[in-house]
Amino acid sequence: MKRFQEIDQYAATLAPDVRKSVHSSSKIKTEKRVDSLREAYPDPDELRRTAGRIKQHTLENLDAYLEQAEAALQSNGAQVHWATDTTSANETILRILREAGAKRLVKSKSMASEEIECVPFLEKNGIEAVETDLGEYIVQIDGDHPSHIVTPIIHKSRQEVARSFEREGLGEYNDDPETITRRARAHLRRKYFEADAGMTGGNFLVADSGRIILVTNEGNARFSIAAPRIQISLVGIEKLIPSDRDLPLFLGLLGRSATAQQLTVYTQFLSGPRREGRPDGPEQLHVILLDNRRSEVLASDCREILRCIRCGACLNVCPVYRQASGHAYRSVYPGPVGAVLSPLLHGDRFADYADLPKASSLCGACNEVCPVDIPIPDLLLRLRNRAKTEKAPRGSVATPSMGAWSFVASQPAAWKTALRLGHLMNITPHAVLNANPAARAWQSARTLPKFRGGSFRKWFAKRR
Repeated sequence: MKRFQEIDQYAATLAPDVRKSVHSSSKIKTEKRVDSLREAYPDPDELRRTAGRIKQHTLENLDAYLEQAEAALQSNGAQVHWATDTTSANETILRILREAGAKRLVKSKSMASEEIECVPFLEKNGIEAVETDLGEYIVQIDGDHPSHIVTPIIHKSRQEVARSFEREGLGEYNDDPETITRRARAHLRRKYFEADAGMTGGNFLVADSGRIILVTNEGNARFSIAAPRIQISLVGIEKLIPSDRDLPLFLGLLGRSATAQQLTVYTQFLSGPRREGRPDGPEQLHVILLDNRRSEVLASDCREILRCIRCGACLNVCPVYRQASGHAYRSVYPGPVGAVLSPLLHGDRFADYADLPKASSLCGACNEVCPVDIPIPDLLLRLRNRAKTEKAPRGSVATPSMGAWSFVASQPAAWKTALRLGHLMNITPHAVLNANPAARAWQSARTLPKFRGGSFRKWFAKRR
């Protein structure tokens, strides 16, 4: 993909069946989410605001909560490691595996591990690393990348999956979903028992109890924990919540926002390594607390994005994501949350992703569905302003200056005149509109709708 290929250009080249799959799946989740929340809570919006306040409080006191979490984890028998960036995180994981003599690792779904490109790193260093979430496994064998935070293969059809399984020797072509699932189960079950180590992420890390909370719908995280003797959990420092009593609120909002479930099928509470007398569980638990520029985000004017609990609700409702799919965002985090988070996490490469905040209509739907009430439209505007201030490249298709619009919109007389003359836009020759190079480039990828305004004031004056 071109470095500055804008999302609308990418969407224009997207295969129709992929766009249909992404759009329909996202739409269904959004509709079911509304019903699930309304059935469960008398005032879902107040719960969202409460969850947002709790997360914001945690972020504003993150240093204290991190110390508390570290102490609680250690008292539970876990070994705590701190990773400042991608390199230190990957090297820490590799060191733990080598010291334990581990050659094979199974891992459950984790956006943090995608962020640091953990699996490719381990494979280059002689470690067999297998994704055990079905969607992530398919992405891995295809050499692909997830297109959604929660449903990685939202962009793939079952026919594509069946062909991938046939190619990998998992059976003759069969696109029956149950058959696909059974074949994956049989293949991955062997991997669990062969593995020396297991790896997970963490949906939440509770500061006062030191518990790591894992939520899945396939049970693969549980298998990744139970069989291997070494357990590694990679957790972003923003995943903290203060106490166990906060969990019911967040678990209820996460399940309903992500997949419209009352609760995910499996909810694991990982407290520490196997205790004496217990038959199952890891001998060692290593918890890696990942920064990777999160401290810089916390110090910025976009710190609210760190509230994110990775539910994917903002992706599902976003009209831009529905048309473009996750791959258009050129980053691990797609959709509205990715348009904010990706430029920030890339730090000194901000300019490479400065176009992402423009991939939004600013309709506000992402904020309305966010379970932790992140003001995403406001953050997008702040990043757009930063891109302008830092003179970041605009991309392959420039956006015309908004100076003229700003003048007209702020002057009542000019606004009224523009409304009266607006109909001229429908008869102005294209040659005139294309005289400006910026306007010509902008219109090459867009179609302006027919002007139909200018009559409301006349209509209203007759009815006063």
